[in-house]
Amino acid sequence: MDMNAYLSMFIDESNDHLQSLNENLLRLESDPADLSIVQVIFRSAHTLKGMSATMGYEDLASLTHEMENVLDLVRNEKLKMDNFIFDTLFKSLDALESMVQDIIGGGTGRADVSHIVVSLQSIFKGEYKAESAPSASAASAEGSSGAEGILDEFQSSVLLQSIEAGHSVFHTVVTIREDCMLKAARAYMVFDFLERSGEVVKSQPSVQDIEQEKFDRSFTVFTITSLSQDELQKGIESVSEIESAVVTQLDGESLFQLGGRPAGASTPSNVHNISAAAEVAASASSAEAKPASAPAAAPAVASSGQGGSTALSRTIRVDIERLDALMNLFSELLIDRVRLEQLASEIRRTELTETVEHMSRVSGDLQNIVLKLRMVPVESVFNRFPRMVRDLAKSLDKKIDLVITGAETELDRTVIDEIGDPLVHLLRNSLDHGVEPIPDRIAAGKPEIGTVHLRAFHSGNHVFIEIEDDGRGINKEKVKQIAIKNDVITVDEAKRLTDKEINMLIFAAGFSTADKISDISGRGVGLDVVRTKISTLGGHVTVDSVEGKGSKFSIQLPLTLSIISAMLVKLGTEKYAIPLSSIVETSIIRREHIRKIHGNLMMEFRGTVIPIISLSQVLESTSYNEADEAETEIVVIRKGDKLVAVMVDEFISQNDIVLKSLGKYLTNIEAISGATILGDGQVALIIDPNALIK
Repeated sequence: MDMNAYLSMFIDESNDHLQSLNENLLRLESDPADLSIVQVIFRSAHTLKGMSATMGYEDLASLTHEMENVLDLVRNEKLKMDNFIFDTLFKSLDALESMVQDIIGGGTGRADVSHIVVSLQSIFKGEYKAESAPSASAASAEGSSGAEGILDEFQSSVLLQSIEAGHSVFHTVVTIREDCMLKAARAYMVFDFLERSGEVVKSQPSVQDIEQEKFDRSFTVFTITSLSQDELQKGIESVSEIESAVVTQLDGESLFQLGGRPAGASTPSNVHNISAAAEVAASASSAEAKPASAPAAAPAVASSGQGGSTALSRTIRVDIERLDALMNLFSELLIDRVRLEQLASEIRRTELTETVEHMSRVSGDLQNIVLKLRMVPVESVFNRFPRMVRDLAKSLDKKIDLVITGAETELDRTVIDEIGDPLVHLLRNSLDHGVEPIPDRIAAGKPEIGTVHLRAFHSGNHVFIEIEDDGRGINKEKVKQIAIKNDVITVDEAKRLTDKEINMLIFAAGFSTADKISDISGRGVGLDVVRTKISTLGGHVTVDSVEGKGSKFSIQLPLTLSIISAMLVKLGTEKYAIPLSSIVETSIIRREHIRKIHGNLMMEFRGTVIPIISLSQVLESTSYNEADEAETEIVVIRKGDKLVAVMVDEFISQNDIVLKSLGKYLTNIEAISGATILGDGQVALIIDPNALIK
C-alpha cells in the first residue's frame, strides 16, 4: 500500500489531535480531578498512536504509547496528576509536534526522545516520586484486585450510568475468518464502525495487542451505542472477512457480575449468554485474555448523559489551492458581470436587462458563499496561545490567566495566515513588560494572578482583535526619554506629543524599554514588526494605556483581502476606487468654506474641524486641479478616531471590486494599495485611506 497517498490526511489529523491534547491538558491542569478530561486526552493519544503506527512512524507511535500508559493509570484512579507529570506530558507533546513538523518538511519523523520516555516510564512504574505515585508493587496489587471480573470499577460505572441514562450497552464477541491475511486491519474496521456508531469502553485482548495481531481469531468489545442489537450485529458482520459477531445486550445485574462484585446476587441469563459466547471465542483463540485499558472510554456519556452515538461529520477538508482557484475564477466572473450591467444600461433591451438583473442576484449570492468559504474562525490562531502563555508564565515566575473571547469571529484565510506572528509579539510583550511580578502586584494592591484578555469581534467591515492586560501600563516619561535617546524624536517634538502619540512611540523601529535582554523580549525587535505586518494586511494597530492600571492593544483588520465594496471616483481622466469601509460620508464643499490654518487646509465637519487633502496633489495628477473649481466633491474617510476629507473631481458609482496586486509597479506611491479592472475594461487604482491619514 502506498502510504504517501494518505500523508496529507495524516498530517492534518495529527495536528488536530495535538491541538486537542494541548487544550485538554491545560483544562486538566486547572482541574486535575476531572477524569472526563483524562478520557478525552487518552482517546486523542490512542488515535494518534494508531495513525502513526499505521503510517510507519514508529518513534511517534512509541512515545504516544508511553503517554497512553501513564494516562491509563490516571483515568483508572491509580495515579494522581502533579506538576512533574504535567510537565513531562507537555514535553512529550512538544516532541510529538517536532516530529510531525519534520514529517511535513519531508523528514522521517524520527527523534531522540529517550529522556522523555525514561520520565514517562518512571511515572508509570511509580519510581519518580513515591509520595505522589503508587509503587510498582502497589500498582500490581491494585490491578490484581480488579482481575476477578472482566470490567474494573471505573468501566462498570461508565456502563452503568449509560444504562441508567437509557442508552444501550452491548457485549460483543467478534470472530474473524480463519483464512484472513490482515486480521489487524479487519479488527480496525470493526473498531472504526463501533466508534462511529457509539463508544468503545473496553476490548479484550487490549487494543495494543489487537493492533499488533497478538490474538488468534476472536476478540471481545464492550460498547455504548444508539443502534439496536440487530443493527450492531449486521454492521459488524458487513465488514469483509468477519465470520460472526455474537452480540448480547447488558443490564445492571450483568454489569455487577462482570465488575467482580461480591457474588451475592443471582446470575442473570445475560451473564450465562456472555459466558457461552466467551467459550466459543476461547475455542477459536489461544490468546490469553487479560484486563485491558479501554481504547476509547465514553466521558461524554458518563458525565452528561447524552446519547452514545456521535454525530456524523458535516464538514470536508478542501485543499486551499482549490479555494484560491475558485476565488480567482469568481473574480473574473465579477468583472464580466459589471461589464454586462454596463452594456445592458446602454442597449436598454428589456430581455437583456431582466437577464442581467437575475444574473446579478445569483452572482451576488454566489459571491457571499465564495467569501464565506474563505472565512476561518480566529480560533485556529487563538488556540495556540493558552499553552504559550502557560509556558511563558512559568519561565517568568508569574501567575497569568489568559481569557479568550470571540474566538468564533471569522476572518479571511489570507489574513488568518499572517496574523499569528503579530499576536505572538503582542502577547509576549504583555506578559513580559505588562504584567508585573507577583511581589510587585501584591505591593500595588492587585491580585497575584495577572489577567490578559484576548478578544475578537466584528465592527462593520472590519474585525478588531484586542489584547488587554491589567499590568503596570506604559511609563510615558521613560518612553519619551528612550525615544529622544534613540533619535526617534527631538526634545521639542517630545514636548508637543499627546499621550496617545507617546504610546505609539513603542512601535518605532528598534525601540525597547527592556532593562535587560532576554529570550522573551528586549532585543529591539517586535512591535515595529507588528505594525509593519498589520499595515501590509490593510489594517492598523493602536495602544491605550493607563500607568499602573494596564494597557490595551487594538488591531483593526479588513474582513477580506479579495473582494471589497468601493466608491469609484474620477480625477480628471483617471478613475480611482476608495474602499467603502473607510468612507464616513460624501459631500460637496464650496471654496469659501475651506480654511487655511498653519499652512494646512481645514474645514468644519459636524461640530469639529478636520483636515482636507488634495488627492490630485498626492497622486500628482496633471489632468485635474481643484483650485479651478468653485465647489469640490469631498469624501470623508476614517482611520480609527481620525477623520480626513479628500477632494475629488466627481463621484461615479458604488461597486464590488476585485483587488489585484500591482506587484513591483508604483511601489513609490504609498497611497495606492492595488488595482481593479472595471466593467469597461479600464484599470482603476485603489486608494489606501490608511496612507492618507497620518
